[in-house]
Amino acid sequence: MQTWAVQDAKARFSEFLDACLAQGPQVVTRRGAETAVLVPVEVWRRLQAVAKPSLKDLLLSDAGRGELVLPERGQARRRRVQEVL
Repeated sequence: MQTWAVQDAKARFSEFLDACLAQGPQVVTRRGAETAVLVPVEVWRRLQAVAKPSLKDLLLSDAGRGELVLPERGQARRRRVQEVL
């Protein structure tokens, strides 16, 4: 993977895009730290197809929901507090 500084990727976007299509994923850095990756759309679609469900998808699905069993009101036991001498 080739690395591009963000200012170079912006200034030479067409070349950046062509490199992505010809060579594969291209890394973008900001102040020397890797911040993003440009990937061809077919790679992105393949990654999306095999991705696990997101947290949002899991929370909105019925798959993980079950019946919550709660004790009846007033039936819970309480610990006795011991006096400290």
